[in-house]
Amino acid sequence: MVKIKNEELMMKNIPDVKLGIVAVSRDCFPVDLSKKRRVRVVEECRKQKIPVEEIEIIVENEKNVLEALEEIAKRDINALVIYLGNFGPEGPITMLAQRFQGPVMFAAAAEETGNNLIEDRGDAYCGLLNASYNVGLRRLRPYFPECPVGSASEIAGKILDFSPVARILIGLKRLKIFTFGPRPQDFLACNAPIKPLYDLGVEVMENSELDLYDIFLKAKNDPAVKTIAEDMAQELGAGNSYPDLLEKLACYEVALMKFMEDNLGASRYGIFANKCWPAFESYFGFVPCFVNSRLASQGIPVSCEVDIYGALSEYMAVCATKLPATLLDINNTVPDDMYEKAKTRVKDYKPTDLFMGFHCGNTAGSYMVRPEMKYQLIMKRMMEPEGEPDITRGTLEGRIRAGDVTIFRLQSTADTVLRSYVAEGEVLDIDPRSFGSIGVIAVKEMGRFYRHVLIEKQFPHHTAVAFEHAGKSLFAAVKMLGVEDISFNRPGGMPYPTENPFA
Repeated sequence: MVKIKNEELMMKNIPDVKLGIVAVSRDCFPVDLSKKRRVRVVEECRKQKIPVEEIEIIVENEKNVLEALEEIAKRDINALVIYLGNFGPEGPITMLAQRFQGPVMFAAAAEETGNNLIEDRGDAYCGLLNASYNVGLRRLRPYFPECPVGSASEIAGKILDFSPVARILIGLKRLKIFTFGPRPQDFLACNAPIKPLYDLGVEVMENSELDLYDIFLKAKNDPAVKTIAEDMAQELGAGNSYPDLLEKLACYEVALMKFMEDNLGASRYGIFANKCWPAFESYFGFVPCFVNSRLASQGIPVSCEVDIYGALSEYMAVCATKLPATLLDINNTVPDDMYEKAKTRVKDYKPTDLFMGFHCGNTAGSYMVRPEMKYQLIMKRMMEPEGEPDITRGTLEGRIRAGDVTIFRLQSTADTVLRSYVAEGEVLDIDPRSFGSIGVIAVKEMGRFYRHVLIEKQFPHHTAVAFEHAGKSLFAAVKMLGVEDISFNRPGGMPYPTENPFA
């Protein structure tokens, strides 16, 4: 894998998760049982190199809740594990979860040995049921692992799973989406009702294309432009097909970054959803794809065609993986002759499991095979049908490298209901023999998923792509956000509700 450029800068646009663990104890059970079990969990976390802060206060009553919150605040903890070392007090437990201003995980201790089930029996298996009922009373949405009761080693593993989920939720609460321009004509599918974004805690700042052009013009004399242009040339290397274009592109990058810095306000993290055609090229003199790919490398997604929920979905993928993400069209089928020729590389995937993910040239160069700056072929046909390309130059093109991926989207319907899907798959080592940032993607049962999720639930053609399997974290985070409709690619033999049983 090519080393990701500006990795340290990328990490600045996603939260650092600082986990804390607090043990709770019911007053009719030995408090020492909860304490020693918490200590064992922390020891296991250290063995597994999972950073976690140990809260000394054991919560038995409401007064302890206040003491624990004070200790948590002093330690700057932003994600909390509430651990039932024994049965636990259901009221104080859920009060702590309610008053803590961040994501919360619940877990409980399994019994350790059959040799002492009198003095050392904790009954946390039972206590977690009571806690869950109180969670409902307080309308909380904490994280419960799929198997929330376990040994110290198992709980440590569940804490590790919780960390990316917490990162997603913390990131959304401090996120601002900057938009420039309305969607292009016939892109109504990328509709973006604003209210659900505010419900999620996400801020939105909408701007016009004139605002974008204005900040671009004002950045021309910024001394950073030359430095960025040199960095672009170094990144492109042999793929630097249009060296004369780099200063314009660098000016655009400087303008976007300065705008974000000046306008984050009360938010901490920023992403973009920008108009990129058709008028853009006539005024700016290039297509912005390479700049979008560079910002993606830094953990700052810039979605095409003012796809606000596409940018949001990309950012969630970045938080889940701590890696760049991209936005691709679920674009075209794989021809039969290409499938037959690549039989040794398609493994056990059926032809209908495959599709090509494509976009003009916005994918981070570190996830492409021999990326090269080119021109946007479709735009050239429309804008510069004769002669050499000029204003349609600026894409970063190449085959997306083989490896695990997750396709994901969180989207609002027109009537402001949030829906989501997540499916894991892989980019295959097959030459797509086409243009753009493009790859042959395999997802098990993609044909049925396409029909009964993407079409049936009216999702747009853009999908966020994470460059590893991140379905577990994304699914859990979306569920904690209160989204009730979360789809996935159902295996054969597990029909969708809308699937015709006689087909």
